[in-house]
Amino acid sequence: MQQTPAKKHRKPFPFHIIVFLAPATIVYTLFMIYPLLDSLRLSLFAPNDQGVEVFAGLQNYVILLTDELWSVRFWGALKNNFVFFFIHMFAQNPIGLLLAALLSRRKLFGRNSYRTVLFMPTMLSVVIIGFIWQLILSPLWGVAHQMMSTIGIEHLFKPWLGLETSALVTLALISVWQFIGLPMMLFYAALLAIPDELIEAAHVDGATAWTVFWRIKFPLILPTVGIVTILTYVGNFNAFDLIYTTQGALAGPNFATDIMGTFFYRTFFGFQLQLGNPTMGATIAAMMFLIILIGVLLYLFGWQRKMTTYEV
Repeated sequence: MQQTPAKKHRKPFPFHIIVFLAPATIVYTLFMIYPLLDSLRLSLFAPNDQGVEVFAGLQNYVILLTDELWSVRFWGALKNNFVFFFIHMFAQNPIGLLLAALLSRRKLFGRNSYRTVLFMPTMLSVVIIGFIWQLILSPLWGVAHQMMSTIGIEHLFKPWLGLETSALVTLALISVWQFIGLPMMLFYAALLAIPDELIEAAHVDGATAWTVFWRIKFPLILPTVGIVTILTYVGNFNAFDLIYTTQGALAGPNFATDIMGTFFYRTFFGFQLQLGNPTMGATIAAMMFLIILIGVLLYLFGWQRKMTTYEV
């Protein structure tokens, strides 16, 4: 009778992995997961007549979305946040890709210097950036009007940060200028990872530089394009500091620059004579989390799955 082969011995569980992961897991849980879950819990409560928080279910969400006092500010902030995101998406990322394509050229002189100068604003504090641009664009003592006068276009100067029609776009472009280095470096690293053999073979076949970029380079960096897109989405729906620095918690003029971050801050902590409302603030934070989660899920089950299928 033929003997059955002996069962393979299972490898012992690598307990050392737990030792290495435990500190980071504990810190992340303590400062990220627990506050998130507690905010979701707090959003389900509301103060009663005695000021005691009692369970209210989804009442806060209904008030936020339908009450005439809350819904106007919520939908306005959400609309402004999408405008803020789309400006970054269609201005920052294409320009970052263009700069990365130029920096990745093999015969570019001074590449490291250009890369450092372009990335330098990203390393500066947002508070400093906001203060500097306030000084530059100020209609009283700013240098923007004088600089435009030297080239004969002073008639185009306006107090862009003080107009409802232009304040949000102006702040978005300032943010684009500051953070252009992040997508640029991600695209730059992806372009450098493309094998030279593919590029040389395309040139041998008579392909132009434009054809090589769009037919070879761009399809190969599509995963990076997806990552940059979702990072831009998450980053812009967490934006707060630039608008708070330049326009204050009221996100003026007349809430024209109000986004979800400033709306949450003003609601949770209060501002001037307005008292803070922690339960409604937690509700706004929960809505921000839900909006970001939907965007991330669309990326994972849409774009990422498509890229996986394309690579296979």
